[in-house]
Amino acid sequence: MAPTLSKVNASAATLTKNRTEGSVVPASGMCVTCVDGCIGMCEIGKSAYRGHEVIYPQPFGVITTAAEKTYPVDYSHFNIMGTAVGAYGIEADSDKAIFPAVNLEVTFGHDNGIKFRYPWGIPGLGSTNIAKNNWEGLAIGSALAGTGLTIGENVVGMDPESVFKNGRVIDTVDLKRRVKLYKDYQRDGYGAIIVQANIEDTRLCAQEYAIEKLGVECVELKWGQGAKDIGGEVKVGDIKKAQMLHERGYIVLPNPTDPVVIKAFERGAFKEFERHSRVGMVTEESFAKRVEELRSAGAKYISLKTGAYRPADLARAILFATRYKLDLLTVDGAGGGTGMSPWRMMNEWGVPPVELHSLLYQYAKRLADKGEHVPALALAGGFTFEDQIFKGLALGAPFVKLIGMARAPIAAAMVGKTIGRTIDEHQIPVYIERFGSSRDDIFVTASHLRTELGDEEFEKLPTGALGLYTYYERLAQGLSQLLAGSRKFALKYLSRDDIAALTHKAADISGIQYVMDVDREEAEKILDS
Repeated sequence: MAPTLSKVNASAATLTKNRTEGSVVPASGMCVTCVDGCIGMCEIGKSAYRGHEVIYPQPFGVITTAAEKTYPVDYSHFNIMGTAVGAYGIEADSDKAIFPAVNLEVTFGHDNGIKFRYPWGIPGLGSTNIAKNNWEGLAIGSALAGTGLTIGENVVGMDPESVFKNGRVIDTVDLKRRVKLYKDYQRDGYGAIIVQANIEDTRLCAQEYAIEKLGVECVELKWGQGAKDIGGEVKVGDIKKAQMLHERGYIVLPNPTDPVVIKAFERGAFKEFERHSRVGMVTEESFAKRVEELRSAGAKYISLKTGAYRPADLARAILFATRYKLDLLTVDGAGGGTGMSPWRMMNEWGVPPVELHSLLYQYAKRLADKGEHVPALALAGGFTFEDQIFKGLALGAPFVKLIGMARAPIAAAMVGKTIGRTIDEHQIPVYIERFGSSRDDIFVTASHLRTELGDEEFEKLPTGALGLYTYYERLAQGLSQLLAGSRKFALKYLSRDDIAALTHKAADISGIQYVMDVDREEAEKILDS
């Protein structure tokens, strides 16, 4: 019997659980004995009195969420192949071929004008509270590290202080702040701040504003994400803000201008409105037109972010990105998420990461073999540590240049922020206090940054930024060690044979060699020599 891949009817994400936790029907997720008189702790029960509210992960605004479904194949089904001989990108000398000598820098774009110190970035944090409340740490940490950060959808439309004229944004507070925080800490031209747009942002001319008024060079079109196949949504607890968003043309549920709804909200029947974005309708004609509009507006670099849609849509994405000479295409596998995507959708919708990324490689190679110039590719969908980054880059080599991560960087920034608060309140938890009682003691990168920035600038850094920067430092050293072990001292030397599939299923899906077939011919030649 095949194992159950999904967890149904009870999850920490929806604040639900089974009454008989040890005895649950695998197919339905229901308690084996559903008893008359139960107060309804499971998702079915909670839906009986809170209805549509239970579609979404809770509590909104202070959590990030990703699917808990177990896919048949994931990146743990591959192992990294090291070697004891030779070196690529450096002299094969034991005194020179050391892991600190590994070059993790990556350049991309039509003119190779975008350069990152590390081969990863954050591919889109929009109007959710979790992004807005941690933006200081995310922006400053990313800029100091020299990696990319994308401002996601709906930031302009959600900003109560945005100013519009004839349906076009002419001033903002939030978007201006987000761009400035990154640019103020950008060093030596490394990294990039990217402004993304969905259909609502496009109607408001948010990207034109970012280019013309904020000096943004990189903009991104968005077709979706790995968490859902509908537009972005957030919860709104303020009825005045809900009414403002309704007036700006967003879909707001329930209708915040309906007198019956207003009375229900005021008496506490529900506490939050839902703000939804519309779904885009992709056509090649409209895509080409929008790319030309952005170039005419002054965009220097244009990228596309797409989600876990069916393979035909992936083919469209890479073909359009190639045909219209985009600078980057980011492909986000199923299960991802940072905000509040519908929980069942997040678990049960879309093409999983390994399968989607393998298709992407196949499509990229097909176009390249025909002589097409494929833009740089980025993979996203549950990446958190250096081993996964290595595997993603190798699986998609030589086309994949970057890995996109969101939940993990948010977690690092949130932890850093929390540590800063406990330092200020003189209530450092024992688990952390063993490292010291100041930011210089606790954050292992502090002395380096203090020396590099100077005392005055260092003291201004929010601890959320220290948390993200320090997490990135760990990833960089870990990835350098893995690359050195494979004798690849620059990312351009990484190849698909630097990983091996541990199962025949993983090999069939990815085209990566099964581990028992790796080096077969070379091994036989060695033995026969």
